[in-house]
Amino acid sequence: MTAATGVGPADVAARLLDRVPAASPAGCSPPAGVAVAVQRGASASVAVAGRRTVETPTTTTAPVTIGTHHDLASVTKVVTTSALMALVSNGTVALDDEVRRYLPRFGAGGGGGGGDKDGVTVRDLLGHRAGLWEWQPLYVAMASDRTVSPGPAVAHDLVDRLPLRYRRGVGRHYSDLGFMLLGRIVANVVGGSLSEAIDALVAGPLDLGSLRFSHPAGPDVAMSAFDDRIEMAMIDAGEPYPVPFASADFTGWRTGAIVGEVNDGNAAHAFAGESGHAGLFADIGDLLALGIALAHPGEHDELWQPDVVAEFFAPGPDADQALGFRRAPITLDGRPVTMLGHTGFVGCAMGFVPGTGLAVAMATNRLVTSGAPVPTADLWNEVVTWAAMVASEWRAS
Repeated sequence: MTAATGVGPADVAARLLDRVPAASPAGCSPPAGVAVAVQRGASASVAVAGRRTVETPTTTTAPVTIGTHHDLASVTKVVTTSALMALVSNGTVALDDEVRRYLPRFGAGGGGGGGDKDGVTVRDLLGHRAGLWEWQPLYVAMASDRTVSPGPAVAHDLVDRLPLRYRRGVGRHYSDLGFMLLGRIVANVVGGSLSEAIDALVAGPLDLGSLRFSHPAGPDVAMSAFDDRIEMAMIDAGEPYPVPFASADFTGWRTGAIVGEVNDGNAAHAFAGESGHAGLFADIGDLLALGIALAHPGEHDELWQPDVVAEFFAPGPDADQALGFRRAPITLDGRPVTMLGHTGFVGCAMGFVPGTGLAVAMATNRLVTSGAPVPTADLWNEVVTWAAMVASEWRAS
């Protein structure tokens, strides 16, 4: 964003509602609602604009508020990663352990054309280098398997048995399935549900009261989509990933506005709202607070040990990928630094710069729009550019 000095968060939020970023594809239209936030040290800015819900047969128009809960989608992966940092820090999990140590049935299906699943490690999953399929509609596969009763256990078994798509360790292949497995590791090691584990390892210690799976408390929840049409189109087109199904193979599609339940099809239809790859909701304040905690990990050494944090934050074989976090260059205080974080399909994102105290958060319902949705990355780039400029001004003043 080519923003002038003094542009505040309200200006940025309004701009995201009124103007499609120049980098976005033709035909895109802005999201219905936006929340943005930035903090560095004692200085912070936050603003909301637009609508959390729009008029449909099942919803009325309502504004975004500071307390609106948003579907974090793949930003859930940052929370799963934060939980694993805690488990590695306390010695319960080791990064180079094979996945089958924690999930014995994972290797049962063999490697298939991609190689040997028995060799896949926790580190491989966090770095998206395990060779797994990027995505598969597990809920459709469950529906087509008439020999079993669908449920999360069946979905987990499908992931365990699905052959690898690529050779392990050869290239980064971003995978939802890898974080489904990581979520199960977290839950199994802690004992109980993934929700309970996340509360014990992340939400509770960091006092993130709005962070929860599937059904957030209260009515102030952003609508994430008009229905399941986007995922149906993905299946029928075989894009961006080929699948051996058609949308007609599944009869559980949601045909009305999606509000207060996870948008992601696998999380919603296969995992009852709880998974390591998607399913969490939070308000903009807690999304920013998570970033602040990660920007100041030394203030939480009872949770995350410094050597473990350093290993998780470091670049891996792929420069733009750390263990569980994406890495991206930004300019702060006139010099290049690296922001870690993650974006989510529904329109949320969170980023932080270790050693500087900077954290940035964005929450939008970009799929609730009249045209093609603006890519999350395009909205996020606008917010990060503004936030880095503001944070640099705070440092200089």
